[in-house]
Amino acid sequence: MIPEPLTTALPARHGFFTRQGGVSRGPYASLNCSLSGHDDQALVLENRARAARAVGADPAALVGLTQVHGAEVVTVAAPWPPGSGARADAMVTRRCGLALGIVSADCAPVLFADPAAGVIGAAHAGWRGAVAGVLEATLAAMLALGARAEQVVAAIGPCIGPASYEVAADLREAVLARAADDARFFVPGRPERWMFDLAGYCAARLRAAGIATVAAARADTAAEPERFFSHRRRTLTGGGPIGHQISLVVL
Repeated sequence: MIPEPLTTALPARHGFFTRQGGVSRGPYASLNCSLSGHDDQALVLENRARAARAVGADPAALVGLTQVHGAEVVTVAAPWPPGSGARADAMVTRRCGLALGIVSADCAPVLFADPAAGVIGAAHAGWRGAVAGVLEATLAAMLALGARAEQVVAAIGPCIGPASYEVAADLREAVLARAADDARFFVPGRPERWMFDLAGYCAARLRAAGIATVAAARADTAAEPERFFSHRRRTLTGGGPIGHQISLVVL
């Protein structure tokens, strides 16, 4: 089975992959692309190779990170061995053929491209990273490679949707501490709980940074168990092993 990614208007080869089309089994079925879990590593490498080939990339040119929910960005000049990526949450490159890979299971994968300048980027934006500025930091790293903000297109991939993302006061207060106007991304839920629009928040941060075109592959990872892995869904059902989908962009 060949994995079929979701795509957007991003002007670069890319794909937001679902959990379908791989070789992993059990709770990792089937396109688990995370090397940090307890899945069979040989199966994960095959899944990652399938995803790379699906966007026209050499599997040996697929690079990933040790994602930590922060705002650090790595500039990639050459591929590194699988599983050895730096502790960071975003990458940029101007090297043709490199595939930048972000794994996620509710957080927002965000892909960037400035085709005129020949620069791409990829970021992992959970709420902590988004608040900390990982999206703006990714754009800044692209500008350092010659991109221009008005030429950059960003695409937000499938992530937990506002109908599924119930949060407590600590998360809401952390978001509002940066900008009180961001209260617009919260809708009251149960007592002392709110529903948070992560994708909408990321889109607003991208536009405020100067990116005029923001595309989206809309889907709620927590609400679609047949299509997506989800950390929130796993938590609500009592825990256990979890896989991660991958999102790729290639220059």
